[in-house]
Amino acid sequence: MKLNYPHFHLIFGVHLLLSWLAEAASGDPNRFFYHNYLEGNGNGEIHFSGVKLHVESTQHPVYAVRGGNATLPCRYWYKPELSSSRKVRVKWSWLPATGGHETDVLVAIGYRNRSFGDFRGRVLLRQDFPGDATLVMNELKLNDTGRYRCEVVDGLEDKSALVDLELQGVVFPYQPPHGRYHLNFQGAQQACEEQDSVLATFEQLYQAWKEGLDWCNAGWLADETVQYPITQPRMPCGGHGIAPGVRTYGKRHRHLHYYDVFCFSSSLRGEVYYLHLKLNLTEARAACQEDGAEIAKVGQLYAAWKLTGLDHCDAGWLADGSLRYPVTRPRRNCGPSEPGVRSFGFPPPQHKHGVYCYRSTDE
Repeated sequence: MKLNYPHFHLIFGVHLLLSWLAEAASGDPNRFFYHNYLEGNGNGEIHFSGVKLHVESTQHPVYAVRGGNATLPCRYWYKPELSSSRKVRVKWSWLPATGGHETDVLVAIGYRNRSFGDFRGRVLLRQDFPGDATLVMNELKLNDTGRYRCEVVDGLEDKSALVDLELQGVVFPYQPPHGRYHLNFQGAQQACEEQDSVLATFEQLYQAWKEGLDWCNAGWLADETVQYPITQPRMPCGGHGIAPGVRTYGKRHRHLHYYDVFCFSSSLRGEVYYLHLKLNLTEARAACQEDGAEIAKVGQLYAAWKLTGLDHCDAGWLADGSLRYPVTRPRRNCGPSEPGVRSFGFPPPQHKHGVYCYRSTDE
């Protein structure tokens, strides 16, 4: 009988491959069949081994401030250890704290890398030692908060680890000049941006509640829910019989429902200071400009109070036409006994008061 040699070799090759697979499956359950189609080992050889790729990051959030830097740790290694280094693909992606789609931050192969979108020019891989895939972020922005994924790809192997980035700052309730419950979700976003802040996340509001924030008006959060924090239960705020906590109305219609908003601001790249003059609102704006500054926004005043300890007992104009003052050391004739930013609402613009100015260090 005449043998068809190509057909014979194909059958023999398939039989040998199935034997190898069966042998691997009958051994250590943690072993895997590793076939590097892309790189090989430089000699055209195919790898069959029990080498396993591991990726690790911190389980704790990384805290930073706006305008500062953040280091998101990530490292990868092989077990058992390889005798020579391998060229892998490292990818960082970001899921915003406000929700939405996961987007690319940076992709690197060896020392070649590319950053994307709003992260372009602000991120790089540290690469201080073999297996170091740590992401270094510069010039942090308020909306950089969220969950970051460090993904390492080696041939057919793909492992990842997660790390959360949180900015340190202050949450404050805000309602516009035309009164209570006049903001739909889009209006709430715009109101926070106009006050040098962003919509607060639930985690940020919860932390503010733990630090003593008590506010009876419901406000939008970044996830399109409406909530409010209560430390002292009372009748207008859910009743006496309900424990302290963050009350929620759940997710509301972003166009049809109207509430106040909770905003979040982080550190300042400048200073807020008070001009002790008697000015109407128009004159107050001009006075700050003549001093090489601009009239301060509500988020800037809150950040200066919370993060730099600004303490002043005199009410002053702010950019939105409101009248407020910050107190870190409560005292006689300076309002309530707790620290906070006091508000007198939106007085007629022709009234005479001092003004809070903001001077940026970038200028």
